[in-house]
Amino acid sequence: MATTILGNTGIEVTPLGFGTWAWGDSLFWGYGKDYGELELRLAFQAAISKGITFFDTAEVYGLGKSEELLGKFIKETRATTQMATKYAPLPWRFRKEDVADAVTASLKRLKMPSIDLYQVHFPAPSFLSQEGLMNALADEVEQGRVKSVGVSNYSAEQLREAHRLLARRGVPLAVNQMRYSLITREIETNGVLATARELGVTILAYSPLAQGLLTGKYTASNPPTGARSMDKRFQSAGLMKLQPVFNKLNELGEKYSKTPAQVALNWLICQPGVIPIPGIKTAAQVDQNAGALGWELTVDEISELRYLG
Repeated sequence: MATTILGNTGIEVTPLGFGTWAWGDSLFWGYGKDYGELELRLAFQAAISKGITFFDTAEVYGLGKSEELLGKFIKETRATTQMATKYAPLPWRFRKEDVADAVTASLKRLKMPSIDLYQVHFPAPSFLSQEGLMNALADEVEQGRVKSVGVSNYSAEQLREAHRLLARRGVPLAVNQMRYSLITREIETNGVLATARELGVTILAYSPLAQGLLTGKYTASNPPTGARSMDKRFQSAGLMKLQPVFNKLNELGEKYSKTPAQVALNWLICQPGVIPIPGIKTAAQVDQNAGALGWELTVDEISELRYLG
């Protein structure tokens, strides 16, 4: 399996990672009803067997359950992984010690001596300033409990400030985790992607299949039901507008013997400094997403998809 580097950290990860928001989350994802620990264990084992060892979680996913499940599966399989998790900068967390306590709790749930990538989950006004937060994170790097530091959902200005504060401590900013897909490309126009590339910061692309829009499952004649039906993109008019994109994904899929989702993920993998992290719940989803690796679109095909998206 080829690897890529997180920012300027020297930490090697697979060019595709897996998100685990749904692991243990019963409120939004139906954990314990539609799927459970068995399905997630099989998904983890399938990922490892495919050579995909980079996982993204957070302390708030399933209120810690996601981290606990990952820690359990890693211990069971003795797999070598690269683990990313996130710290929630909640208003009442106003001391440097709160960061240290959160790292301790995540390490305990993950059953690990250190975390490969520790990210600030979202920018939020807090009694703990950005300078205080970044210094607390740099302290964790110096102590060896965190190997690299990242942020999530930071604007270009916030990204530049975090990079500057960490650089004062000799710590590179590794990533900015952002929503990014073939049809969700705000970071290309709001300065985030350009700033990340300027600073050598990797973009971790969450929701890389646009909540299933790019899987080929939905069309104007077959729109989704449930919560997705409230999103204009998933309604008949929105799906009809996206039909040229779907057509091209199908065309390229036929050329490479790939699914539309695999083509859409490959488009992201081909973007410099971008690592997609689709969510998984089953081994079948792992197999589906893994098909985005080991081949690549041509320069012309990448450009054509960019124009259509």
